[in-house]
Amino acid sequence: MKPMVQALRAHLPRLLRFRPMVLALSIGLAAVTSLAPSQSAAQLPALGDGSSLGAAEERSIGERIARLIYADPDYLDDPVLADYVEGVWAPLLAAAKLRGELPPELEDRFAWQIMLLRDRSINAFALPGGYLGLNLGLIGAVSQRDELASVLAHELSHVTQRHIARMFERQDQQAPLLLGALLLGAAAMSRNPEMANAILVGGQAVAAQQQLNFTRDMEREADRVGLGLMGQAGYQPEAFVRMFERLQQSARLNDDGSFPYLRSHPLTTERLAEMRARLSERANPGAEPPTDMTQMLMAARARVLAKPGADALRRWAQEPRDPAFATQSAPRRAAALYAAALAQQALGDASAAERMAADLVPLVSDDAQASRWVRLLRAELALNAGRPDVALAVLRLGGPQQRESLPRPERLLVAEAEIQRGQPERAASTLQTWLATHPKDGLAWHWLAQAWRKQGWTAQAVRAEGEQRWARLDLTGALDRFRAAQALLAQAPKTPANDIEAAIVDSRVRQTQAALKEELQRERPSR
Repeated sequence: MKPMVQALRAHLPRLLRFRPMVLALSIGLAAVTSLAPSQSAAQLPALGDGSSLGAAEERSIGERIARLIYADPDYLDDPVLADYVEGVWAPLLAAAKLRGELPPELEDRFAWQIMLLRDRSINAFALPGGYLGLNLGLIGAVSQRDELASVLAHELSHVTQRHIARMFERQDQQAPLLLGALLLGAAAMSRNPEMANAILVGGQAVAAQQQLNFTRDMEREADRVGLGLMGQAGYQPEAFVRMFERLQQSARLNDDGSFPYLRSHPLTTERLAEMRARLSERANPGAEPPTDMTQMLMAARARVLAKPGADALRRWAQEPRDPAFATQSAPRRAAALYAAALAQQALGDASAAERMAADLVPLVSDDAQASRWVRLLRAELALNAGRPDVALAVLRLGGPQQRESLPRPERLLVAEAEIQRGQPERAASTLQTWLATHPKDGLAWHWLAQAWRKQGWTAQAVRAEGEQRWARLDLTGALDRFRAAQALLAQAPKTPANDIEAAIVDSRVRQTQAALKEELQRERPSR
């Protein structure tokens, strides 16, 4: 067990008094030491409307916490998983808008950004301003797309119901912000447990013990609203119950048996009972859905990318050679081969990885979505082996018009392949088209910097590095890169192209300086 995990568990009883700030999905670790009396459902407190904290201010607070996540080594921008999660998330967001849960002010001002974390624990959480965190452990633990949707619906409901803003009406504004920074900062310091212990102990000073019952009410409300979103978005509401059952099984490993009134979240059994009661009113509650091939593949990917260790990688790499492998269902064999291919890549055997990915093709031939994920995997493995032409052939790009409309995972793979082939100008063209409408894509800016550098456009490459830092909310780092680009352009020959680039960089320097000044002004009153 990592030292940081041990440190967190040592302080868990006191930390979970502060859990309102993070609003994490309850996984059964919600034992706390507060002795606040419980309230019955008939005497739930008024939760407020969050009017004391504006959407812009909440977004600002969320950005300051999200910056810590982006800087954490466990933050992962995996285009494949991100694209899959976005596909699950988008119908929920549309349903929230259709049901009136998402007012225009929140839709326009909030980030609606899901951040993936290389964490094997089964967890998800909502932050101020529409930022959500999703652990790879949760993606790897579910077998149905609808189950993943139930988690995202729950967390989305925390945001649309302004739970964080409503808590700010109950306590001083700096306390939850400091708490969020301390928790997420501590997670980023996993290699320095002594410092983490000091941070966690110091953070106790901002505890607001009276929030305990208040957060349980919010969890119940998020369950109820999230359940409504599921049906509206086209998902099976029954997945909510299946997911809770999965969480209950996970919780048994960590639950210390505390009484319900000592918990910051309702007991999973209580929430299960309420969800079952609501679903029993449906005329056709529905049967267990068939195995979801796509989710099985993405779960396999999440498990491998969550840094499981060499032993687990070797076990997954060998699974397709097990005599019992042939007796498994097609989706399970596909998931095993997908995990084995990625594991072989991680273990350094590129040839074995490509062979196992090729074995996947006939298994998914009847499933268009699963076939796409396998093509992406094969292209990824080919690039890892230094074979960009094979990667481009696998992606089946078609003509120029089709290239212009490529989704993000395909587009980034194409850019990487073109750079490997020695055609960085084509990579740059592909990326610039994308960034014109997705300027906050940090990974796309990273590859554009590589493409420009390969062409000898150093100043432009440095500016792209600044844009990547801006996209990750690192304004200080962005300003440093923009100023470095300014210095390079000041020494460059006077050409129309350099003049245009200099004007862009000058504008970005001014914008970044203004943003830093505004951020400093926001922080001053809280000091």
